[in-house]
Amino acid sequence: MDRPLRILFLSHSFNSLSQRLYVELSERGHEVSVEFDINDAVTAQAASLYQPDLVIAPYLRRAIPEQVWRRYVCLVLHPGIRGDRGPSALDWAIINGEAEWGVTVLQANAQLDAGDIWASADFPMRAARKSSLYRNEVTEAAVTALLTAVDRFASGSFGSEPLDYCDPAVRGRARPLMRQAQRCIDWLNDDSAAILTKIRSADGAPGVEDEIFGQRYLLFDACEEQTLTGRPGEIIARRDDAICRATSDGAVWIGHLKKIDSEEKTFKLPAVCALGSRAQNLPESPLPLDAPADLPTYREVSYVEEGCVGYLYFEFYNGAMSSEQCTRLLHAYRHACARPTRVIVLMGGRDFWSNGIHLNRIESAESPADESWRNINAMNDLAHAIITTGTHLTISAVRGNTGAGGVFLALAADRVYVRTGVILNPHYKGMGNLYGSEYWTYLLPKRVGGQRAVTITENRLPLGARAAKRLGLIDDHFGATVAQFQQRVQLLAHELAGDSAFASALAEKNRCRLQDETKRPLQLYREEELERMRMNFYGFDPSYHFARFNFVYRVPHSWTPLHLARHRRLDWKWESARH
Repeated sequence: MDRPLRILFLSHSFNSLSQRLYVELSERGHEVSVEFDINDAVTAQAASLYQPDLVIAPYLRRAIPEQVWRRYVCLVLHPGIRGDRGPSALDWAIINGEAEWGVTVLQANAQLDAGDIWASADFPMRAARKSSLYRNEVTEAAVTALLTAVDRFASGSFGSEPLDYCDPAVRGRARPLMRQAQRCIDWLNDDSAAILTKIRSADGAPGVEDEIFGQRYLLFDACEEQTLTGRPGEIIARRDDAICRATSDGAVWIGHLKKIDSEEKTFKLPAVCALGSRAQNLPESPLPLDAPADLPTYREVSYVEEGCVGYLYFEFYNGAMSSEQCTRLLHAYRHACARPTRVIVLMGGRDFWSNGIHLNRIESAESPADESWRNINAMNDLAHAIITTGTHLTISAVRGNTGAGGVFLALAADRVYVRTGVILNPHYKGMGNLYGSEYWTYLLPKRVGGQRAVTITENRLPLGARAAKRLGLIDDHFGATVAQFQQRVQLLAHELAGDSAFASALAEKNRCRLQDETKRPLQLYREEELERMRMNFYGFDPSYHFARFNFVYRVPHSWTPLHLARHRRLDWKWESARH
C-alpha cells in the first residue's frame, strides 16, 4: 500500500462481509466510514461530507446514484465470477452445480455489474447453504479481491480492465433475478439432492415457497436424512425444533420456516415453533448425543471424543440460542464433564460460534419480556457451568463469527482460540442499550482490564482476531480455513491434555477460581447484571423492545449510527479541520 486512503462504505446494512472488510481495511491504516444506503440524497450528502478518496459498496441492493459514481471511483463487490451479472449470482451458482465460483470487484457505472474490473478471486464451491458460502468462501475471496483492488487504486499505476465477453477468461454472463418458480419443489418427483439444492440456493433470503398443512411458508435451513422414509411430501418426524419431510428417495430436514401472510408481517422461526400445535403430534426422532459424526441427519448438539479430549459442537442457526437450546447444550456439557477426559473443546458452529439470546423466539413469545428473562438466565446457567468446571480444562474454539453474549460465553472457557478470519462483536448496546449478562462484568475485565473493558463495550465496533489478541481478549488466532483451524485446535487440545501439562494447569485454574470467588462471588456479578437486564426487559425505557422488533422484522434503516458514520460526527469534523 502506497498511502492510507479515506474510504466511504456504502452498504445496505453492516452485515458480516461489510464488517470483515471494515476490519481488514482499518487494520491496514485506511480511514473507513460507513453510510447505510437509505436513498440517493443521503448517499450524495455522505460523499459530500466525507470527500472520500474511494467509495466501496460491499453489500448493496440497488445502484449507486450517478452523481456519486461520476465524481468518485466506486468499487462494487459482486459475488460472481468475471462477467457474471444480476442479483442472484450465488443462487444460480448453487442451482447450476458450479464447481468453482468467485468474487469480482467492479467499478460502478450506468449498467449494473458491467463496469471495469479491478480485481477478482475464485474459490471451489462446497455443498452448503448459500448463507454459509457467503460467510466463508465468498467472504475470504472478497477480502483477497478487494485488498488487491484497493492497493491498485492507491498505487495509481493500475488500469482497470473493461468487461469483455470475447475474452475466454470471462466465463460469466448476465442472469435474471431467480424467481420462486425456478426453485419450486416437486415433492412427488424431486429427489433429496434436488430439494436440498433448491433450499440451499435460497437460504438466508428469500427462502423457498412451499405449503405445509395447508399454509404457505418459506423454507430454510435444510439438511439430508439417511434413514427415515415415508410418502413423498409427508411430514414424518420432528427433532428438537426441526421437521423431517419425506422425498422420492428418502427425506430431508427443514430447520426454519417463515409464514407467508399477506395481512401481517412475519419473520423466520424454528420449524416446530412456526407450526405451533400442528407439529405437536409429529413423532419424535431422537438422536443420541454421541451418534456417529458422519451420519447424514439433523443435529444441533453433538459430542465426539478423541482420547483425552471431548469436542462439543453446537450448530445453532445464525448463532441464536433459545432458552431450550441453552438447556440442551447445558445437559450435553454436563455429560462431557462426566466423561473420563481431561479437556473439553467447545466447537460452536461453523458459521457462528454463538450470537447470544434468540431474538426471534423472544419476539414470538406471548410475553417477550418474560422470555427474554428466561433466555438470559439459561445463557447464564451455561456460562456458570463452564466457568466453574473443576475437573477439566476447557477451550473455546471459535470457528465462526460471534457477537454479544456469544463472545462472553466463549470467554467462560480457560483458553480462547479464534480462526483468523473471524469477526467478534463484544458488545450489547446496539440492541436498544441492552446491558448484557453471561458474567461479562467478571470475564471481560479479567482478560483485558477494567478501562479497556469499558472501551470495548462502548465502541460497538467489530473486532478482528488480530485486534482481539492484541487487546488480550483471546489467547491466539490461526488458520486461514476452518479445516486448518480445527487441525491446530486438535493439536493444542491434546498437548494440554498431556501428562506434563494437564495436572499443573488444572491445579492453577482451580486455585485462581477459588481466589476470585473469595474476593467476589460469581453470584454477585450475576445479580448485578440481571438487575440492569431487568430494567431493559421490564423498565420504562422500551429501547430494547423497539430494537429487537426492528431487528427481527428487518425494518430498513432510517439513519446510520454515528459510531459507524464518522463523517457525521462533530469530533471527526474538528479532527479533520485540525489536520
